[in-house]
Amino acid sequence: MAFTSICPSNAISEGGMGLFRAGKKSVVLLWPQGGELAAFRGRCPHADVPLDGAIFNGRILTCPHHNWGFDGTTGKCATHLVATKLHPYPVRVEGDEIQVDVGPIKPERPSV
Repeated sequence: MAFTSICPSNAISEGGMGLFRAGKKSVVLLWPQGGELAAFRGRCPHADVPLDGAIFNGRILTCPHHNWGFDGTTGKCATHLVATKLHPYPVRVEGDEIQVDVGPIKPERPSV
């Protein structure tokens, strides 16, 4: 596994969420109330749109585009009877950094 640091460990607290980048890949970190820190691909699996503007109530992540909700612990769809779920990434806390394994990382293109 190739873990990449994506943010300081104090960037997210219990009941919170954060959107981060690992190269070109978007990562959403969720820390459900009473649960463990989880990392998922930062795109809605229903419509493959970015989760920018998503809302997390400490339990359910709601996509801003079509209001589909996903369980913050498992990533499973919580609002529709479908097998759709968020793509999980392995996550760990090392020292004062949160690290995620998103696979091979391609650097972002420099802005012109």
